Amino acid sequence: MKFVVRLALGGIAVGLAVLGLKYAAYVLTGSVALYSDALESIVNVATAVTTFLAVRLSAMPPDANHPYGHHKVEYLSAVVEGVLIGIAALAILRKAYLGYLEPRPLDAPMLGLALNGLASAVNALWCFTLFRYGKRARSPALVADAKHLLTDVITSAGVLAGVALVAMTGVLVLDALIAALVALHILWWGWQLMRQSIGGLMDEAVSKEMLEKIRKAISTEAQGAIEAHDLRTRHAGRTTFIEFHLVVPGTMTVAESHAICDRVEAALKEDLPHAVITIHVEPEEKAKLEGVPVV
Repeated sequence: MKFVVRLALGGIAVGLAVLGLKYAAYVLTGSVALYSDALESIVNVATAVTTFLAVRLSAMPPDANHPYGHHKVEYLSAVVEGVLIGIAALAILRKAYLGYLEPRPLDAPMLGLALNGLASAVNALWCFTLFRYGKRARSPALVADAKHLLTDVITSAGVLAGVALVAMTGVLVLDALIAALVALHILWWGWQLMRQSIGGLMDEAVSKEMLEKIRKAISTEAQGAIEAHDLRTRHAGRTTFIEFHLVVPGTMTVAESHAICDRVEAALKEDLPHAVITIHVEPEEKAKLEGVPVV
């Protein structure tokens, strides 16, 4: 977890460096499109700070007021990021409209493009780092930050191509149109990010693929039991909560049923090491003849 916190803290430093480069590119050129790219970098810094606070808080152990931990704060972080992305997009649309009404020639376009390209390369490298370690650590906040940076990398590539086209052709109105397209692209990614985060806050179940793995682990490792039913799952940050009822023969001892539960838990944690598993053992008259059959 300390490594995840360091990654989140490093995101703030990277965001500030990229913001400085992109804003310098805008000041040098006066390009509305480069302004849109720089404004998104302000959001990058804000979201990096939010991500840092989220992973710090989510790492806190359970307490009396939060007996299930603080994992969901990472989803709140991602929702905040989505809101900030939306605000940035609206600000860019306003600037693009004003630039469309009064287009202006670009100053020092080559130097500005070079600075913006350097910033985009830094962002791409950091984006790859966050994706790799965010997924490994099962951190929604880091993955959300990586996805946002990916939008920045993609849009920056489009902005660079567009501004270069403006410089070569002299069609100044393209500058404002590119900025407007950037804003619309940012809005779309912001909506996707918020939709996924709200799913986590609403205790959305695991994916169908993961659910099938869970069912298979229960079915193959619960030898001696009769069935498992009322299987429920939910995500909370990097933690997956799994609970179900395990029906065993009425003559089985507590020690024997506990051994079955231990085997099932060990199998489930091979794919989900941070899983919290709750198994309610029931006698055979509670069988529903549905759910997960035991092989």
